[in-house]
Amino acid sequence: MGRSHALAYHRLPGFEICGIVTRSPESRAALNKELGGAYPEFADFQEALKVSKPDAVSISTYPDTHAAFAEAAFDAGCHVFIEKPLAETVVAAERIVAKARATNRKLVIGYILRHHPSWIKFIEVAQTLGKPLVMRMNLNQQSSESNWDTHKNLMSSISPIVDCGVHYVDVMCQMTRSKPIRVSGIGARLTDELPEGKINYGALQVTFEDGSVGWYEAGWGPMMSEVAFFVKDVVGPKGCVSIVADKAAAEGQSANVDAHTQTQALRIHHSELDAEGKFARADDTLRLDDEPDHDGLCHREQEFFLNAIRNDTDLSDHMDDAIASMRIVVAADESFRTGKTIDL
Repeated sequence: MGRSHALAYHRLPGFEICGIVTRSPESRAALNKELGGAYPEFADFQEALKVSKPDAVSISTYPDTHAAFAEAAFDAGCHVFIEKPLAETVVAAERIVAKARATNRKLVIGYILRHHPSWIKFIEVAQTLGKPLVMRMNLNQQSSESNWDTHKNLMSSISPIVDCGVHYVDVMCQMTRSKPIRVSGIGARLTDELPEGKINYGALQVTFEDGSVGWYEAGWGPMMSEVAFFVKDVVGPKGCVSIVADKAAAEGQSANVDAHTQTQALRIHHSELDAEGKFARADDTLRLDDEPDHDGLCHREQEFFLNAIRNDTDLSDHMDDAIASMRIVVAADESFRTGKTIDL
């Protein structure tokens, strides 16, 4: 994510990179080389803030460092772009948002699907299906080599259902525009390569005030199945809409980051029956020409960030929505660990 955002800053005329910060000198050098080799490099975030004096900071670290880095950036007068999930805990997420408001700086959270034309249309169609909605989504990843190393590092601080779940729970909240009232979760530890108490598979079920229900599943690792790892499907009284992602659902694609956001088409089914009990309308296939790749989506995110800074956009709903989705996935994790359904 840091690389993709750096490419966007490098290419967008509204930004100028004044420093690259990573713990690894090798990764800093490789990224800098890809960007032309012209940017200052730092191993320490606090030093980078002090020396480079940035107007904005982009945080794409593991979630356990988000709160400390974001608060330091706000204290230095910076606007902040931060990858999802906003933080490791709801309390830390609330602290970040409170600091953004107190310092009157912009905070944009990396909910990449909010910038994807096909996902925006997916939500719009789902809102025409009546209530309640049944929302079924998953994203499992069969990972190996460096991808598995990255997943293990990430799971040292957060579970897949929290890290990826915020995206899809956020989509569900947009589809229903209803208050989530309770959530339950399950999980499993499928490897001994993780620290004690950490899991690499989880699923949640969330119920909304309007009667809508949502299901989300996420698992990472070399043991995960490539079969049915990509499900994005919404059912309502008037029919259903599904993402048809042949490329994403192809064998061997679950670890492909580009495939995670590819849609190809939306299939819309109508439930209306005629006098003979047959379907009154054939299914519709909606193909959208605007299908950006992963780097293209990150570019659009940073255009949104730049616009928010320049035009003083009110990001209150954006920040509140991020905390709402965090509450749901963290509650799902609590449900798994306590064996109890959590009232929200």
